[in-house]
Amino acid sequence: MESNFTKIRVLYADTDAMGIVYHTNYIRWFELGRNELMRQLGVVYAELEMLGLNLPLTKVSCHYLLPARYDDLVTIETKFDYIKRASIRFNSRIWDENQQKLLVEGYTIHACTNNEGKIRRMPQLITGLIEKYHISKGE
Repeated sequence: MESNFTKIRVLYADTDAMGIVYHTNYIRWFELGRNELMRQLGVVYAELEMLGLNLPLTKVSCHYLLPARYDDLVTIETKFDYIKRASIRFNSRIWDENQQKLLVEGYTIHACTNNEGKIRRMPQLITGLIEKYHISKGE
């Protein structure tokens, strides 16, 4: 399975009074990684929205191991865990610049819904990735 690796530099605005990345920013970085992984595989979120579909977050888990600090260069690693009939799970890891130290690891789970918030089947645009990239069906 392919992973996406996205590098970002920690901004001053990302940190708390101690100069450490504020905990909720890691969740934002999970989102950045998801978007980049999907884009890398040819699926742009805007295309899903044009189909009247959304992927709202239903669960997030984030395990903080080591802090990132202002001006650090960090790498967000994102890959699929599974794609089910109406949900999808992404695994995320945030590394230091050289990918020597794991700073944070976690995952997000998303439902597939229409614009009214009703659960819908995952579109072929996404389920087609299962065979192409050997992603688990989450069974």
